[in-house]
Amino acid sequence: MGRQWLHAKRAIVNLRKGQVVQKLVKEITVAAKLGGGDLDANARLFAAVEKAKKASVTRDVILRATVKGAGGGTDGAALEHVVYEGYAPHKVPVIVEVMTDNHNRSSSDLRVLFKKGVMGGAGSNKFLFDHPGIVEAHHPDPGSDVEAAAIEAGADEFEIVTHAQNDDIPEGHAGARFLTGRTAVHAVATWLKQNGWSVTTAELGYVAKTFPELDDAQRAEVGEFLQALEDNDDVQRVWAAVK
Repeated sequence: MGRQWLHAKRAIVNLRKGQVVQKLVKEITVAAKLGGGDLDANARLFAAVEKAKKASVTRDVILRATVKGAGGGTDGAALEHVVYEGYAPHKVPVIVEVMTDNHNRSSSDLRVLFKKGVMGGAGSNKFLFDHPGIVEAHHPDPGSDVEAAAIEAGADEFEIVTHAQNDDIPEGHAGARFLTGRTAVHAVATWLKQNGWSVTTAELGYVAKTFPELDDAQRAEVGEFLQALEDNDDVQRVWAAVK
């Protein structure tokens, strides 16, 4: 028997780490493709690069991903952005953003995950979500006035986010999610960076308008389903109406 369980655990951890790095590199490519390769002019790219650095992704890998996304590589335009809509267990609406070089493969994989007949068609549940700009950031001063920062930055709304809710927020820091107009993401992120905030996310996203009532067991089941989606290599973002 020995320590085989430990080797298996390490293998799982290493696999998870590899998946995280792969998604970070893809996010850099996507961000550069959507907004260009200039960090100062592309808030989403800046946030993606910062996350990659924290995950110990090498500078060369970051540079190659940026160049590829910006069109400087041989296959810079290979990735396609596809949005799928469907429902998790207990009728929880879900939107899945995919970046893939093989639409048929991704569609097939997601249909299996959603189970036959559960995934909705185009426009089937987007009306249940708002589609704003989302900027997540943290400040080293836990007493920072988040409301004042939101007003000065030009955000429309804000909510406090803690380390327990988001690992990107360090313990002891003030953390927040700022909702913006779709064209104001870069301006809000730039103001925050210039005023002592560390930006971890800057992108367009989906925010549920309402949330189904779930008990602990149901919430756990939904969580397992969402994690299975996240584990798919082509899935870049999962947005769900669950707290």
